[in-house]
Amino acid sequence: MAGKRSAPRPSGALSAMRMSAGQWTACVATALAIIASLGGYGWYQGIVGNITTTQVDTDAWDRPTSVEGVMNLLIIGSDVRSGENADYGEAEGERPDTMLIASINVDNGAATLVNQARDLVVDLPGCEAVEGYEGMNPHSGMINSAMTFGGIGCQWLAVEQVTGVHLDHFVMMDFAGFRDMVDAIGGVEMCIPEPVDDPKAHLKLDAGLQTLDGEESLGYVRSRYGQGDGSDLSRIDRQQEFMGAMLRQVLSSEVMTSPMTITGFLRAVTDSVTTDEELTVETMTDIAISMREVDLGRIQFVTVPNGQHPDDTNRLIMRQPDAAELFEAINSGTYLEDEEKEESVEEAPDPAEISLVVLNNTTVEGLASEVEAVLLGEGYDVTGTGNPVARFPEATTVYYAPGQEAAADLLAGSLENAQTAEEAGLSQDLELVIGQDWAGFAGGDGSSGSGVSITEDLGGTTAEKKESAC
Repeated sequence: MAGKRSAPRPSGALSAMRMSAGQWTACVATALAIIASLGGYGWYQGIVGNITTTQVDTDAWDRPTSVEGVMNLLIIGSDVRSGENADYGEAEGERPDTMLIASINVDNGAATLVNQARDLVVDLPGCEAVEGYEGMNPHSGMINSAMTFGGIGCQWLAVEQVTGVHLDHFVMMDFAGFRDMVDAIGGVEMCIPEPVDDPKAHLKLDAGLQTLDGEESLGYVRSRYGQGDGSDLSRIDRQQEFMGAMLRQVLSSEVMTSPMTITGFLRAVTDSVTTDEELTVETMTDIAISMREVDLGRIQFVTVPNGQHPDDTNRLIMRQPDAAELFEAINSGTYLEDEEKEESVEEAPDPAEISLVVLNNTTVEGLASEVEAVLLGEGYDVTGTGNPVARFPEATTVYYAPGQEAAADLLAGSLENAQTAEEAGLSQDLELVIGQDWAGFAGGDGSSGSGVSITEDLGGTTAEKKESAC
């Protein structure tokens, strides 16, 4: 008998993973990927040691459940206007100029970045006053305002409670750090379809294909009123496009094979990044190794589904149930299907062509018959029920005849928890043995994804290069 393996677990909601509209996110994830690739260079440890850390007491509130194999990062582009950032105008306090959830799924080899629009109004939780912050009572307000009143801990709490997503770590970067990162890699090539003149963003560009330096790139991703319709959502679209271009630039052979360029890039990142104390070098390396295996086509960018606020045309609210389904998918570790996935979904086995028996290895009487009824409703050809006589696994197991692995994955994927194992000599395609860990059927349809396309249904994009107007 072949070795056992865990079956992929589906979800009936959306699936999730991608890199977001935020100019800061992909930079950080990419920097981590470079760190992992530099394991042979002794000096990279010293560079990473420049990162500033802060303590966040996440035990102070009830948290969403975490999922093994999924790392969710809260990425923040800080709007603080002190020090080197004073050149970019005046603003009271500290708040996220850009905020997103970067979800890295090791098992799926994918990443999803979900941007939280700055104009998004949500129900914010209360936060206690802490040193330097006055705290706040529960109220309805813009999602990025929690940091102003309660610091990063309050912002972390707010995002978890609003989205239901378990956040493992946070990474925050300021304007100057972003500018320096772009300069370190020699700029980023962008197609500017129309001339841009935005005094508020300190940006003036001619139309055409051109390489933006750090100052121009910062103006481009911050520009709101000098491009598009002046909305935060159109700004997010441009940020996503820029981040895809920056990722391709950083991961290009010209950058990756130049120790001087890599060193400058990493120094720019680490000199301007703040993280939680638990985001250690070892954890960064683990994330980086995962990111290094992610294809650009599986790095997805999406903005949280939204609509106009009923009481304020200048504000947004989450569009339900789309937003809830998106966050549920992220927190359960499923993958947002891209349109290219549709072909593989269509090739899945037809339950009507799968024969199986259902055997009850628990003390619950009649359980096999109950499961049989559900499977018959799903179209499976159930040829019998009973108790096991040859195999007695404690864990629920789908045994499959040689050549029936896809059928076993389909069935196991529709169960809350099940493993699969090849077994020669079966008189039918599959044998489902219900074990002591039986937890019922999953909420999904048994496929490896939700069938929802992040690009078609949610207006998202990927990091792959696309045709431009230039």
